[in-house]
Amino acid sequence: MMVRCGVFLLWLLHFLPFRMLAWVGNALGMLLYLLAKERRNVASINLRLCFPDMSEVARARLVRRNFRAFARSILERSILWWSSPARLDKLVRVAGLEHLEQAQGQPLILLTAHFVALDVGGSWLARHTDVVTVYSLQKNAYMQDLLLRMRKRFGQPILYSRQDGLRPVIKAVRDGHPFFYFTDQDQTVKDGVFAPFFGVQAATLTTLPRIAEMTKARVVPCITSVLPDYQGYEVRFYPAWENYPSGDLLADARRVNEFIEQRVLEMPEQYFWLHKRFKTRPEGEESFYE
Repeated sequence: MMVRCGVFLLWLLHFLPFRMLAWVGNALGMLLYLLAKERRNVASINLRLCFPDMSEVARARLVRRNFRAFARSILERSILWWSSPARLDKLVRVAGLEHLEQAQGQPLILLTAHFVALDVGGSWLARHTDVVTVYSLQKNAYMQDLLLRMRKRFGQPILYSRQDGLRPVIKAVRDGHPFFYFTDQDQTVKDGVFAPFFGVQAATLTTLPRIAEMTKARVVPCITSVLPDYQGYEVRFYPAWENYPSGDLLADARRVNEFIEQRVLEMPEQYFWLHKRFKTRPEGEESFYE
């Protein structure tokens, strides 16, 4: 019942002007900052590891900005779920579209990362391409059904759960469906390696170079950002990577992390610092989060 009430409130919020919805999100973010002590500590630890020269005052300020950006992303999802295509077109600008167009007609992987506007990019792609992507199963059946329906409200995206494995994804890529893929969360090193992220060894998946090798896909990075002054969002495509994969999994993992580092430096408050990015440690190292 609580989940349904929350969804109803979210639906009501999509009627608000974008600027007002952003203000509500900022206020919610400050409330979460005060209440979510564990996640506040996780963000602080991540920033201390990645930016050791940052002052404590500056780090605390960035954590607050990150909570505000995160809360906004939750509430602004109501726009993606219930607003008209015309409203979305007014809020989303696209840069570097030529890089996507040049790579179409061949197997394609769109590399993204966990910035707060990630779902905006996914929504744009679902409206304009026959994209394939993966999702995590939700514990709540109502939320699971809602998320799938909302992601399919525009176009015909192909959605697979993580439990389906990579085989259907590989087939879809070979069949010409661009794969919208993120690879920057700690999922142990079972299918990855330790590669530096801002100088800290981080469990990094090697799924991207392996799929690219198996499908002969081009890799075109695609990052979505929240624009300043309540202007909306930007979906930006970058040039296709040359010489990727290289045949060296560690080098390929480092290249992914280095690209994400560059984008983080451009908008540090928009990265998902609330995730325990360095949870898995090399053998013998103690946890950063305990």
